[in-house]
This record gives sequence, structure tokens and C-alpha cells, in this order.
Amino acid sequence: MSLIDTNRTAPEAAALGARARDRAMDAVAQAVPVGKRAGATAVEGVRQGVQDAREWATPRIEQAVYDAREWAAPRIDDAADAVTTTVAPKVSSALHATAEQVRPTAKSGTRWLDWRLLLGAGIALAAAGAGAAIAMRRRYASATEEAKNATESPGEDRAAQDGEAADTAIRSEVNGRVTSPGT
Repeated sequence: MSLIDTNRTAPEAAALGARARDRAMDAVAQAVPVGKRAGATAVEGVRQGVQDAREWATPRIEQAVYDAREWAAPRIDDAADAVTTTVAPKVSSALHATAEQVRPTAKSGTRWLDWRLLLGAGIALAAAGAGAAIAMRRRYASATEEAKNATESPGEDRAAQDGEAADTAIRSEVNGRVTSPGT
């Protein structure tokens, strides 16, 4: 019997459609579990593949990291030695030069001569000078008075004295020495 037979009646066609639908439903019913199993199997396969890849790659990556570190370590040591012998002395001398520029200058010996000390010394010198001037003036006045007393005699005439005083007067000097004319 042909599916395209046009001489069928409507109930026959309906029955044929129902059978086709039932077969499709059976096929779907069988395909869904198979698809689920296939999906689960695929996911499990992917998981297993990732796990296998990780197990395969882990030791190789660890070895690559070890090799890279083994290669880099001596080169880093060489670079450190190069910096120590070339750059470090320059940096050190630059730091020393900067320290010299920053260091305050040594205090000079005149630092203790501040204004108060200089003022006190000035006052002391002025007082000493004034004292010396007063002493010299008193000494001069005293010497002059002694000279007058030595040349005057009591009871002589003052006029006679004045005439002779110019010739025979004893002279006294500022330093206190008494001299007579002709000596």
C-alpha cells in the first residue's frame, strides 16, 4: 500500500496520520534518552579531556618554570655584580657629595664672639680708659701742686719770687720728675 494513494478515505488517512505520529513519538521517546546520554557522555568526555590535558601539562609547565628560573638566576647575579661595580660607586660618591653640601659648616673660632660679649668688652675698655684718664689728671694736678709748694718759701715776697721764678724755678714734668734749671 502506498502512502500517496489518493483513494483512501478520511478515516483511513486519519489512522495513517495517527500511526505516523505514534512512530514519531516513539522515535522521539527513544532519541531523548540517547541524546541525554550522548550529552552526558560528551560533557564527561570534555571533563576527562581537560583533566588529561592538565595532568599532561602540569609537569611540563613546572619543568619550564624551573628551567626559566635556572636560566635567569645567574644573569640576575651578573646584573647585580655589574650594578655594584659600576653604578654603586657613582651613587655612593653622589651621596657623599650631597652630604658635604648639606653638612653645616664648622663653627669658626669667632662664633663665641657674639654681640653681648663684644658689648661687655667695649664697656670694660671704656671704663678702664676713663679710670686711666682720671688717674693721669690727678697725678698731673698733684705733681703741679708739689712743684709749686717746693718753689715757694714761706715769708718771701711774692713779687721777688715771680721775678726769680722764671730763672730759678724748679720744674716738674707730667711724669712726676722734678728738675731744676741747668741740670
